[in-house]
This record gives sequence, C-alpha cells and structure tokens, in this order.
Amino acid sequence: MTARPQPLHIRETMSADTINLTADPDRIPHPAITGEKPPLEILLCAPRGFCAGVVRAIDVVERALAIYGPPVYVRHEIVHNKYVVETLKRKGAIFVRELDEVPDSGAPVIFSAHGVAKTVPSNADSRGLTTIDATCPLVTKVHREAEIHHKRGRHVLLVGHSGHPEVVGTMGQLPKGSITLVEDLEQISRLEVADAKNLAWVTQTTLSVDDTKHIVAALKAKFPLITGPHKDDICYATTNRQEAVKEVAPQVDALIVVGSSNSSNSQRLREVAERAGCPITRLVLRAEEIDWEAFGNIRRLGLTAGASAPEVLVEEIIDAFAARYDVSVDQVSVTVEDMSFPLPRELRSEAAE
Repeated sequence: MTARPQPLHIRETMSADTINLTADPDRIPHPAITGEKPPLEILLCAPRGFCAGVVRAIDVVERALAIYGPPVYVRHEIVHNKYVVETLKRKGAIFVRELDEVPDSGAPVIFSAHGVAKTVPSNADSRGLTTIDATCPLVTKVHREAEIHHKRGRHVLLVGHSGHPEVVGTMGQLPKGSITLVEDLEQISRLEVADAKNLAWVTQTTLSVDDTKHIVAALKAKFPLITGPHKDDICYATTNRQEAVKEVAPQVDALIVVGSSNSSNSQRLREVAERAGCPITRLVLRAEEIDWEAFGNIRRLGLTAGASAPEVLVEEIIDAFAARYDVSVDQVSVTVEDMSFPLPRELRSEAAE
C-alpha cells in the first residue's frame, strides 16, 4: 500500500479535437464540434471513478472466469454499478442474493467488495463450496478493528447506513448485541450504553466525510472515553472524490455524478455538491437518463463519477453533451492516486498455475 500524496490543485485543459474512445481518465474524448451550439465548459473532477478496491473486485471475477471457466457465482453485486454487473454477466458471472441459489457444481463463489458476515463463509465451508473473497482490504480493516475492540471488552458503535451490504457485513463480524448501528445525530441524543468507559467506534468506508465528522464529534462529546480507529475508516477514494467535488461545485451551474442509485459513495458525492452550493445536482448511470430540460441554460457543468463507475460512462456523458453543446473540457485535480491492492492469493498467477 502506497501512502496517499498530499493534495494538489491542478487544472488540465483538453482540446476539442481529442477524439479517442478509451477508458483512460487522462484522455477525454468527445466529437469535433461544428454548427451553431451554445458553449459549455465541463469541469471534470479528478480523482473520479474506479478506486483500487473496485478494480481489485472486478479483476477477481475476471481472473476467476479465466481460471475456472464460466460460470462463476457472485454473492450480491460485486460492486454497486449496473453497467459493471451486466458486463460481467455477459462474460459468464452469475449473481445471486444468497448461497442457497448456488448449485453443488464445483463452480467458485465470490464474495463482493462490500464484505460479508462471518456466517456466510462458514455456511459455504459447510457445503464444501470453493470461495474467493473480493472484500475491499479497507473494509477488511474495519472488520479487524471491530474484532479487536470486541476482544478488548468494548462495545462497538458502527457509524453507517442501515441495510447497506458493507454495514451488514461489518455488524456480522461480532456476536449479536456486541455492536450498535449509529445513523444520525438524533440517534446519539437518545443512545444508552451499559458501560460508557468501554466503547469504541468504527465507520462505513463510503460515508460523507463532513457528516461523519459531526457524528463522531457528538459521540466524543457524549462519551468522552470512547476509542476510535488509529486512522479514519472512510476510505481514501471516498475522501478524494468528495474533495474534488467541493472544489468544482461552487464554480459550476450544474454537476452530474455518474453512478448507480444504490451506490453509497455516489449518493454522497451528489449530496456534497448540493451542500457546496451547486444549484443543479444529478446522479445518473447512463446518458439516456439525463433530464435535458434541467440543463438547458447552463454554461458550466461539473462532472464526476462514483468509485464503482467506469470511465467509459463518463465519456458517454461527455459525448451526449457534445452533441448538444460546443464543449470544452477542463480537468480539475485535487490529488493523484496511486493505490493498488493485490489479488487474493489463490488467483495470483503462480498459485493459479
């Protein structure tokens, strides 16, 4: 794991004749613009799109398909992006909600990047299923923190959103009654604990940085002896993407977040843009979802993508606007990411061979 660089503030101007449909976020394609169209400057947030954990999870599925052949089974969506899921389905991945949907065929089962409760691999082992864990290492870090706090006799408070797969997985690391979900400030005001001297908090990795600061501050105010993680649990990618949106949102007439509606980090990006003063904020997965009437008179558009959204969808949005506007694209970068995670041991080249 490489240390995250200090924030930078860089603006890179993309020329209108850069036409190359690629998934490289540093090369921004759009068609040459001709005819009478209103001008539109797109401020493209960077970093955006895939994080290291998402890249690893997708690589796990594709590598498993290459080694075992189709089908491979994936419990829940490998990442929260319908485009990614449908692409992997076409390659031979079968997505299931629970293990009882997986036949005893010898095909491997992959656990999603969000992580799973301990009962899930235990049940898989009892059936003799071959399993591969694609949990993001930063989510696994939160799991280990919760376990350590529990072993040290602390009750754990998990800051997160009820029902999110990551929250379900984290709560499932500890015995029932050992961990309590905290969703908002109002809940803290009425929160009662058995032993205020033995408390710890951890968080979901994809939360709003600002919202979480307020919740953690309230927890510390109410429980001064509460123990927190050595390093923030909100992942570097969530933090960086929100910082880029904060930089761009006050400068634009509207901002689009490319991502799925069930993606927590994508939803948080839209909220961050709204709170930063952007008058029009939309979360869309594909260009076909754009409400063109809402963007009729804009002259500056901000554009970013959630950590599970591929760059090709960002390009699709740019192309859609370029068909209606005389587009120029500036990239606004607040930091450079170079994080990467290795594949699970059983999928690395030497092990697979």
